[in-house]
This record gives sequence, C-alpha cells and structure tokens, in this order.
Amino acid sequence: MSAERNRLVNIVIDEGSLAAATADAEHERRVAIFDLLEGNVFALAECDEGPYALTLSVVDAKLVLSVRGENGAEDRAIILSLTPFRKVIKDYFLVCDSYHTAIRSATPSQIEAIDMGRRSLHNEGSDLLTQRLAGKVSLDHDTARRLFTLICALHVRT
Repeated sequence: MSAERNRLVNIVIDEGSLAAATADAEHERRVAIFDLLEGNVFALAECDEGPYALTLSVVDAKLVLSVRGENGAEDRAIILSLTPFRKVIKDYFLVCDSYHTAIRSATPSQIEAIDMGRRSLHNEGSDLLTQRLAGKVSLDHDTARRLFTLICALHVRT
C-alpha cells in the first residue's frame, strides 16, 4: 500500500461525545486535528480502501472509531473499551493542568520537569492505543500521539 492511501484525509469528532474543555484543551484538540491531517500513517488491516475519513465518538463508555474508505466504501467501526485508558488519561489531565498553571508562574526548570512528565504520559497513552489497535489499524507513533490527544478530548471527567 502506498503512503497516499495509508492516511486520514478527514477527521470528525462527534460533538455529542466531546467533554467540556478549557481553552487550552480546545486548542490542543484543534492542533492535533490539523497536525494529523498534515501528516499521518493510518491503514486498516486487510483493507486497501484508503485514504480514510475517521469519526471519533464515545458510545456506552466505549471509544468508537468509525472509518470510511475512499469512494464511499462502507463504514467500519472499531470499538475499544476506554477502561484501559482511564488511568493514563486521568494522570495526563492532572499533569496538563499542572503544566498550564506552571507556564504562568513557575521557573523554566519546573516547567521543563512537568513537561517531561506530560510527554511521558502522552507517549504511554499513544503506546497503549497502538497496542489496542494492533491487528485492526496500522499507524505510526506521531499519529498515535495525536489520536490519543483526541481521545482525551472525548473523555468525560467525572
């Protein structure tokens, strides 16, 4: 399969699934979508219908990735439990809150330390997503990181 076919060309987030977001979180979501569309690797296993359109939503506490291939090919739904993601998402939100507070008042070294923790949790979440999609979707590390950002946007904090 070629790089032109193994990619996302459209990303929609179900508005009804979005959690209330701070301005910082909303900005991160918009940047993640922009960056994903600029460059990504995404291919359905055993399928050569790309490039793809992706709709992300949460239904019954499960993550739903609805993928439509080129030429209006039928939707494929990939459903993942959010349970394995809950701890890393919770920790990621806590560190992000600390980071956004720190950039307003902390020293550069404190900000850097918090940012290292934030990036580490982001990597952990993207690695988990890659593992959970194994055998269903092939994606690169940067695509997984940006998709993890979007999954966080869907996660309702309780």
